[in-house]
Amino acid sequence: MDAEFMQIAIALSIENVRSGRGGPFGAVIAKGREIIATGANQVTSANDPTAHAEIVAIRAACQKLQDFQLSGCDLYTSCEPCPMCLGAIYWARPDQVYYASSREDAASAGFDDEFIYSQITLPVDRRKIPMRQALQQEAEAAFRAWEEMLHKIRY
Repeated sequence: MDAEFMQIAIALSIENVRSGRGGPFGAVIAKGREIIATGANQVTSANDPTAHAEIVAIRAACQKLQDFQLSGCDLYTSCEPCPMCLGAIYWARPDQVYYASSREDAASAGFDDEFIYSQITLPVDRRKIPMRQALQQEAEAAFRAWEEMLHKIRY
């Protein structure tokens, strides 16, 4: 763990609040001793519920590296990733993730993701937001096309 990278993530989170640009979250993606990308929460300033610090940093790092995976990189974040960010992190596949504040710390500041964690484990028909499957057979054509594609990039 590189304390300098974590200090930068924390400083980004503090500056983001003080500047009025968003919530108290910052992230750094490093490869070795080089910072590849940083991100700060932009949910309210960008009117984008997916613009969490980790997502912003992952997008920037992948663009810079011209790769959809972050192999060989470490992610430093000012707070334990929420369920959305955790999913993105697993898709991006960094080597390690380091976080400062816990999800309990975030909850005590008004950022409680426990509801989302509980929704994920529920059967689809019991979730708060109604989710109904439709046109499954028609949609299977996309998977058949993928399976038949000879030169696909697996991820």
